[in-house]
Amino acid sequence: MNILLADDHELVRDTISAFLEREDDMKVSVASDLASASEMMTREGPFDLVLLDYSMPGMNGLEGLAEALARNAGKPVAVISGTALPDIAEAALANGASGFLPKTIPAKSLLNAVRFMAAGETYVPFAFLAQRETQASHPMLSNLTTREAEVLRGLIDGRSNKEIARELGLQEVTIKLHVKTLCRKLEARNRTHAAMIGRDAGAS
Repeated sequence: MNILLADDHELVRDTISAFLEREDDMKVSVASDLASASEMMTREGPFDLVLLDYSMPGMNGLEGLAEALARNAGKPVAVISGTALPDIAEAALANGASGFLPKTIPAKSLLNAVRFMAAGETYVPFAFLAQRETQASHPMLSNLTTREAEVLRGLIDGRSNKEIARELGLQEVTIKLHVKTLCRKLEARNRTHAAMIGRDAGAS
């Protein structure tokens, strides 16, 4: 099974590819952005499964998904992310993705998901999609935009503004503005307080 993993975080690429290649029937190629992934699909593809980081350079939201689907000749393409919300997962599926994998997915579940998707099945963790109901039901969180909710999850995970900016493909100054807005909307004293409020409200 030939898999292409595209993610701009070297540690994520190394960890996932090393785990998958422990399986005798899996070979993983890696790329750090959409341009490199597209070139590899053209040169070496189609792959049995392509995994795309939602926030890596070149993706432009789900535009990159459409390009990958076209280049991978009808073979499965899935989206992975450390910060995207359930709404993004559903949008990815509606636009042809074979699945959506949070980067927090347990290793065994990841392996099962890869096999499911390569076999033509669709995979999204039920618990991940269920988060949307929790978020929408809490009035404090329902007032946030999708981007603000993504930034809040970054704060809850303890990421710096720079790390959140890289994950979401935004400028650091933009994240600072979102954090300021979050503190105002959540009536938080600072980013740490905002993260605590968000966690208690079920945004993690």
